Amino acid sequence: MKKLTSSAVTRRTFLGGTAAASALALAACGGETTPADDGGEGGETTSGGGTIAAGSAYAPSDYNPTSTSSAFCLGANWHVLEGLYGTDPHDYSTFPELATGDPEQVDDTHFTVTLREGATFSNGNPVTAADVVESFDRTKANTTYAAFLTPIDSLEATDDATVTVTTAIANFSLLKERLALVRVFPAGTTDEELSDTPVGSGPWMYDDITDNTVDLVPNPNYNGSLPAEDAGLHYDILTDATARMTAQQQGTTHVMESVTADAIETIQSAGCKIDQVQGFGTRFIMFNTAKAPWDNVTARQAIMYAIDTDKMVTNIFNGLAAPASSYIPKDFPNYQEASVVYTYDAEKAQSLLDEAGVTPGDLVIRCTDNTQASAMATQVQQDLSALGFNASIEEDTSAATYAAIDGGTDNFDILIAPGDPSCWGADPDLLLNWWYGDNVWQQTRTGWGSSPEFAQLQELMTTALGQSGDEQQATWKQCYDIIAENCVLYPLIHVQTVTASWADATAPSLGTAIEGFSGIGTTGMYFLGCKTVSA
Repeated sequence: MKKLTSSAVTRRTFLGGTAAASALALAACGGETTPADDGGEGGETTSGGGTIAAGSAYAPSDYNPTSTSSAFCLGANWHVLEGLYGTDPHDYSTFPELATGDPEQVDDTHFTVTLREGATFSNGNPVTAADVVESFDRTKANTTYAAFLTPIDSLEATDDATVTVTTAIANFSLLKERLALVRVFPAGTTDEELSDTPVGSGPWMYDDITDNTVDLVPNPNYNGSLPAEDAGLHYDILTDATARMTAQQQGTTHVMESVTADAIETIQSAGCKIDQVQGFGTRFIMFNTAKAPWDNVTARQAIMYAIDTDKMVTNIFNGLAAPASSYIPKDFPNYQEASVVYTYDAEKAQSLLDEAGVTPGDLVIRCTDNTQASAMATQVQQDLSALGFNASIEEDTSAATYAAIDGGTDNFDILIAPGDPSCWGADPDLLLNWWYGDNVWQQTRTGWGSSPEFAQLQELMTTALGQSGDEQQATWKQCYDIIAENCVLYPLIHVQTVTASWADATAPSLGTAIEGFSGIGTTGMYFLGCKTVSA
């Protein structure tokens, strides 16, 4: 496989942030009757034709598919708007949505994609290549998605049913993964219309949207492979964990996301199926390398060894997390253990501090108001006090925290915060680029962007884009090692997501359940291929 063309892409410019995917549910028209699995006692169940009800832990905001990072809206759009390709968040595999198959390679940097015959938006307009091109151009123009789409130079409409893709990387191996980020809408749709009620060609269409409830109905024009099999989808926006729990226990919802650790046993004993899935979602530590002694890698490593992440997993996450052994979680696509794995070792931490010539003194820990990040900051404060540091904690909202840091006047030492870009996919380049692209995180927040190690990392990340297979894995392993060894911004733990669902139609008071559902490793619920079952 060739490496890069002479016009190799410049590493991405990206105003980072963090976001996660969101809650959704499925519904459809018509239904079928099948024998019940009741141990031979007889009886029938009816599949489909009902309304799936979901309890969302996140409130909707901006539905615009070219810019949204809203936990709710991003996930809901998976079901309303198709891309050329979709991503299954259970295993992060890609599959054709509007495309009829894989991209056909013309040469090193050109590919063609053919659209599904008869694909039609819910407003009755046929989907054309011009719609795909405009959707790509407008999505790439937005800072949220621009960095992910930089390896693709352009899309052009060859004819109404064919798109030609030009890449900035020769033999770009992640083309489908990147195209899956672009949700296709009718050309000429205004940003206001996209933000309010976007129109797509997926199996579902928005019907009624309020701050507290969102309803979807089947798209009557959908002709793809994953049609809605129920008559409606209803979301209750239940950001309060107790309210979600109550709705699920009462059978008001078929599925609830973000089950708290203390509620798992209760909801499971009531008859719900529990899915605990290890995801990429991190609670990370970030050092201010523009400030001594954190410009010294040995000092940073000392802090990493001083933090008892096993105790965090037990006391803060009730076991629903795992200490990081690499930038990527174990059992995740493309995982490889990093060259340095930080496990609690107070003696080693002290030895490294001595080696770095650091005399412990005052230290400022910044943290966002995420409950877990706040608790982690308190433990880090205690762990570092054992080394002689006098650590104080400054807690604020995520927006206020980053505004202070980005303003350049914040004299913090360490930041503890959450983040999870895996709502967009799980290929290592995407995950690496979120925090380690040429963006605000490294150029402004950590101050590490001018280091030779950062330059080396950028070169490796770009090289990997033109590789595949074992060669690509080996390059990504070098990236993981550089990030772990320098520990400028690094996961302390990777969290699990917990989702509850009624899988037995005879159990909930509602008398219906959901078939084919399973939880995913990022925030949100995914219902393509699911349907209701009534006793």
